[in-house]
Amino acid sequence: MRLRLFVVALAAVAALAPMPAQVVERWYSNRIYPAIQTTLTPISNRVGIALLDVAVVLLAVVLVVAFWRLVRRRGLVRSLAPGLVALLTLAAVIYLAFVALWGLNYRRVPLDRKIRYDAALVTRAAAVALGERAVATVNASYADAQRDSAPAALEAAFARAQGVLGQPHRAVPGTAKRSLLGFYFRAAAIDGMIDPIFLEVILAPDALRFERPFILAHEWAHLAGYADESEANFVAWLTCAQAAGVEAYSGWFAVVQHVVNSVPEADGKMLMARLDPGPRRDLAESARRYARSSPAVREAARGAYDTYLRANRVEEGIESYSQIVRLMLGAGIAEGRDVQVSVR
Repeated sequence: MRLRLFVVALAAVAALAPMPAQVVERWYSNRIYPAIQTTLTPISNRVGIALLDVAVVLLAVVLVVAFWRLVRRRGLVRSLAPGLVALLTLAAVIYLAFVALWGLNYRRVPLDRKIRYDAALVTRAAAVALGERAVATVNASYADAQRDSAPAALEAAFARAQGVLGQPHRAVPGTAKRSLLGFYFRAAAIDGMIDPIFLEVILAPDALRFERPFILAHEWAHLAGYADESEANFVAWLTCAQAAGVEAYSGWFAVVQHVVNSVPEADGKMLMARLDPGPRRDLAESARRYARSSPAVREAARGAYDTYLRANRVEEGIESYSQIVRLMLGAGIAEGRDVQVSVR
């Protein structure tokens, strides 16, 4: 019992204790975590199935068998209290593993403090200009985007993007896997996730051909230690922008969607009207995929994920997804500037 109480208390300290972002950045995100990621992800990549699925199934079986044996010895009523204590201890152990293997990246130095970022550039006019640039790029790259994505090209672009951001260690890209959770991904309109324990990438089975490069690059950004969703989106765009063909199209196509959802309705309609027929068809296909999800499941998943993000000190919650526009504007992308590492 003392050991269990200690584990639970340790998990509470890990969740609540303040930790300087500079310390996390220097010692965890730039030293400890890269060593973990470059070890675990190559191992996970060698396994064709999602290790998360295996772990969840095995854990469920062990819990059911253990509780059944406890009930046989003590009876149902007398088994409830020790069963709850055991579950609480297990949850604490899983949380500690999550924090140690990946979750501490939520507390690192924000990306807008590591790149040249000017908040004065975040204006409505700049957002519209960014949207116009994104629309023009999507229209121009549509013809070249009709081929399938080249994994090697996206991996090379991911390495270049990490170099642009001054990342001292290159993260290992994760192989896109399917999961038993695929049906839930469809119902909840979830595009993908990383497994924060085995550091593997799981993508939605219904992700469209032109959506996959950006989605995959987003998950790779998480593997690189960018836990915040807006930062992962920014790194995903930067990755796709380092490539060509469908990879570049995918990145700018996502930017069009984010900008349209961020600017006033009139500006959004103006930007949509400037899309050529091909990109407009792709946007309609993407909308149809979203419409096939379940509103009830989608809302429940959104609420749960928002709570998860806030619990990990992401104050904007799920709204941090739209903050990619703020990051791009502050970095001067609307003005045609290149992303640069801050000298501060």
